[in-house]
Amino acid sequence: MTSELIGEVDTVERAAQTPDQPQPYRELGLKDDEYERVREILGRRPTDAELAMYSVMWSEHCSYKSSKVHLRYFGETTTEEMKAVMLAGIGENAGVVDIGDGWAATFKVESHNSPSYIEPYQGAATGVGGIVRDILAMGARPVAVMDQLRFGPVDAPDTRRVFDGVVRGISGYGNSLGLPNIGGETVFDASYAGNPLVNALCVGVLRKEDLHLAFASGTGNKIILFGARTGLDGIGGVSVLASETFEDSAAAAGKGASRKKLPSVQVGDPFLEKVLIECCLELYANDLVVGIQDLGGAGLACATSELASAGDGGMWVELDRVPLRTPNMTPAEILSSESQERMCAVVKPENVEAFLAVCRKWEVPATVIGEVTDGDRLVITYQGQTVVDVPPRTVADEGPVYQRPYARPESQDALNADTSAKLPRPQTGDELRETLLKLLGSPHLCSRAFITEQYDRYVRGNTVLAENADAGMIRVDETTGRGIAISTDASGRYTALDPYTGAQLALAEAYRNVSVTGATPLAVTNCLNFGSPEDPDVMWQFAEAVRGLADGCAALGIPVTGGNVSFYNQTGSTPILPTPVVGVLGVIDDVHRRIPTGFGAEPGETLWLLGDTHDEFDGSIWAQVTADHLGGRPPRVDFAREKLLSEVLVAASRDGLVSAAHDLSEGGLIQAVVESALAGETGCRLVIPEEFADGTGPFIFLFSESAGRALVAVPRTEESRFRSMCEARQLPATRIGVVDPGPEGEPSTVEVQGLFTVTLEELRSTSESVLPRYFG
Repeated sequence: MTSELIGEVDTVERAAQTPDQPQPYRELGLKDDEYERVREILGRRPTDAELAMYSVMWSEHCSYKSSKVHLRYFGETTTEEMKAVMLAGIGENAGVVDIGDGWAATFKVESHNSPSYIEPYQGAATGVGGIVRDILAMGARPVAVMDQLRFGPVDAPDTRRVFDGVVRGISGYGNSLGLPNIGGETVFDASYAGNPLVNALCVGVLRKEDLHLAFASGTGNKIILFGARTGLDGIGGVSVLASETFEDSAAAAGKGASRKKLPSVQVGDPFLEKVLIECCLELYANDLVVGIQDLGGAGLACATSELASAGDGGMWVELDRVPLRTPNMTPAEILSSESQERMCAVVKPENVEAFLAVCRKWEVPATVIGEVTDGDRLVITYQGQTVVDVPPRTVADEGPVYQRPYARPESQDALNADTSAKLPRPQTGDELRETLLKLLGSPHLCSRAFITEQYDRYVRGNTVLAENADAGMIRVDETTGRGIAISTDASGRYTALDPYTGAQLALAEAYRNVSVTGATPLAVTNCLNFGSPEDPDVMWQFAEAVRGLADGCAALGIPVTGGNVSFYNQTGSTPILPTPVVGVLGVIDDVHRRIPTGFGAEPGETLWLLGDTHDEFDGSIWAQVTADHLGGRPPRVDFAREKLLSEVLVAASRDGLVSAAHDLSEGGLIQAVVESALAGETGCRLVIPEEFADGTGPFIFLFSESAGRALVAVPRTEESRFRSMCEARQLPATRIGVVDPGPEGEPSTVEVQGLFTVTLEELRSTSESVLPRYFG
């Protein structure tokens, strides 16, 4: 929104006297009935500033108006036992869980998709900055970030612009902030060509007693805005960009990206955020904060209305006191600005000077802009006149709730009937070797080192696992070695085939990725990326994915602590693949017993496959790379097996029974073997089990994407104990090979006995050359 749209300064008194004055509510994203409801709430037309507040706070991004009815299912399926680990959950800036020894961890993932298409560098950078402030607002020190990225095909005309800007934005902001990037995922698919996904995750740690929440309580307490000055950057930014589809003009990518509304993208300053973090942590340590909220989407409109709504009274704010970087901003612009690196705190009067002194110490601008009142209204003045007088709950919590129509698409049956069984399968050793190299040399399975090498993974000195790991791991306590592990996963292809199962597969993989490090999965966050909620097909996908994720969490006994919904991810009438990103956080009591991915602790270690392998190739990377095929049914999910596998891996870690572990997912067993061999820089020999020895059996054994499986390396001295443990717990375990660096002086190889051999050098060059070829 702009001053041209908002017009001149408009007071409450003037609004009451001019009930029929036309207002640009449609341009600001409000429907006719939504605008009429605002008038009913206020008993008059809204002022320009009030209209700005309601439009951004009732946007899809801020109000969840199309998703609320489905998201309630998370609460309905959360048991008291699951709630016991949560210190803060859905509805807070981020979820917080108890990780033992008086420590807590907070984590959340959010989208910055549309801004990252329009201005990739700043869109991605401010996505990192925003999620870091969400974690900071809980009273925690941010300790690591991760990212989930989706781009169009590597050779699409606009992919390089978006890819380059996003990766530089993440690295530029995160590296400058001094936070390690400990993992993530990058996917290339045609459905994201006009609508990339940039989902940023941050995790923080705190002592349990240091938890802070967002509420304005205590009549007379002061409202302090601190951090960056407020400018025109980001006016209506993410709140509007995330609430409307792109026009059908992917060809215009990089040329302004045609839209009905084009707010500006926020501009970040990581160095200011860095001192803002330290400033906040000192304020918390000195007990100078009653409540706190970061300023992200919807800016001051969001912070004031949400703080007041969650408190026990009202609030008065004087906009003239807000420090501006652009002169002559209107009240609507000040309230709607999404300028970055800003926080809003509630402070007792006797602590104001001490609060401001801490801010001065860190050279963070801070200004008292209002106070908590004993009423039930949010009143905002400008130049001595009232420009906002609203019940804050109607802005923050009582927006429209839609029961969007949804139905299983008519095309779903045909999609599920079109299985991968019709595709020709490799049988000979040469064909299997060629298939391995083709998949490994594709953008879908190749090395992501070109991306991750641009990120600082080890800053702050507490990173335990990052590179070549299924989950990132951070040490929390240097004395005890207590740590946390976290993984994020998603599969748009599986979710397109079956949204319920696809969401569960993402959950199962993230859960498994945490388990293979030796950590115990504890809690879940999510970022649900879908097309337009006004499309019944999309809403069916969304409803099924939410149901699948909630049921899966209930089966695993771990809670959803919060998340984010991103709708309108589509170009014209074509939505992205439905992409529910799932993050799982786990805890490990001593990071010294973490399990790495790479082979090589000692030659002669035996390789074991845990779990059952089935003929499951629908939606697989093999089908995508070899035939550009998507159809059929995704792999089955067995959460009882996932829990059992996790228990075995955690026990094996605790007892020192395994020296390496890797989950099996995209690309199947052979992909996991290659990645572990390359990570450990040592070779291995595999033997095809007898039941897979004939026909296409070796192909199924090597490339199937069945869930609930892991590859482990077991020291010879522990082989008997490991086998006995698996048998006692009734977990299928098959000895499939041995770690073998090969004769001294000769290249190490991955050998599948009787079928093919390939050197690590060829595997590495095939994998690592792909992204530099397109983006280097």
